[in-house]
Amino acid sequence: MALTIKEIENAKPKDKKYKLADGGGLCLLVQPWGGKSWLWRYRFDGAEKNMTFGEYPLVGPKDARGLHYAAKKLLATGVNPMAERKAEAEAKQQEVKALEREADSSFEKVARKWWTWWSIGKSPRHAEILMNRLEADVFPVIGHLPIDGVQTGHVRDIMLAIETRGARDVAKRAHQSIGQIFRFAIARDLASRNPSADFRPRDILAAAKTENFARVDEKDLPELLAKMDDYNGDALTRFGLKLLAYCFPRTSELIEAPWTEFDLDQARWIIPPERMKMDTPHIIPLSHQAVAVLRALKLLTGNGALVFPGAMDKKKPMSNNTLLYALYRLGYQGRMTGHGFRGLASTILHENDYEEAHIELQLAHMKRDKVAAAYNHAKYLKQRAEMMQWWADYLDAQLAKGRRALTA
Repeated sequence: MALTIKEIENAKPKDKKYKLADGGGLCLLVQPWGGKSWLWRYRFDGAEKNMTFGEYPLVGPKDARGLHYAAKKLLATGVNPMAERKAEAEAKQQEVKALEREADSSFEKVARKWWTWWSIGKSPRHAEILMNRLEADVFPVIGHLPIDGVQTGHVRDIMLAIETRGARDVAKRAHQSIGQIFRFAIARDLASRNPSADFRPRDILAAAKTENFARVDEKDLPELLAKMDDYNGDALTRFGLKLLAYCFPRTSELIEAPWTEFDLDQARWIIPPERMKMDTPHIIPLSHQAVAVLRALKLLTGNGALVFPGAMDKKKPMSNNTLLYALYRLGYQGRMTGHGFRGLASTILHENDYEEAHIELQLAHMKRDKVAAAYNHAKYLKQRAEMMQWWADYLDAQLAKGRRALTA
């Protein structure tokens, strides 16, 4: 006879545990402390087995009888219900562990581990910006995926979505950051491949609109140099134009330079990282001609801090437009800028078979990663010094050609 709710509720604890039969081998086990649970005793392969179906009242009699019936059906097929339950429990446990492993190896989890490792030594502002971009553009798309589940198409789609809002450079940096995360993961056996390595940003992003700084053609260089040499304005301006040509720095790097950056005996100009667009110093080997110009300048401004002090306030550098307006007065408005010497140097040095790495590093275009930061500023220094001397000699030859043309 099946137990009623009243009988179950009225079953009081005794000194020893006891059972109340519910039928078909199912019973209610009452413990001395008052606990009540559903128990089924059965035989399998000649041995007695016990199987529980939960505690009352969490499992009521109706649910207990349903579980009991299902177990009896399983037993009738020759399967041990307890062994089956154990196998199911182990399978669920493995599934949970697999999900946990998957969560730990999700792209976002790995990316955050990478960020913690990568951000050491970086400026807090830079590190924050990078994480904000990951959270805004990358994690919503692939953050939840197992890192090995990220495909090339995912990376492409992220970049194209960023590009559509007009942020091409951000799209390129997303590609770079994703690649760094995967390299970090591969090095630690957290991923097997890097899907971002399957293509370069230029393979999918539209060509960038480049800003072309005005500059003369090589054939017009002799006349320009001759007019610069004859410039009858302020001597500082004339010397500044010469150094722009000989050293091809950015204009701001030149006019803001203090004398402490120059070692004329060693023929080097060392610009510290805080004045550069990078995290390492930049060395400009000085040609004989550049040293001569700087020694002449030393007589004019060597008692002050700045090589090119302003006309009104000697503690401030000359105006950024001073050299540009001098080119205007020479008749080169819209035809030449201070930055134009950088483009001319790059073109002519390439055409004369100088190594691209030497040229790019001298232009301060060379990417400098964390590993190389300690020495990269001095890389190829001997070759660059020879290249800069060739460039100065080339300019002098062009100047001589221009002088001949002006006096002809």
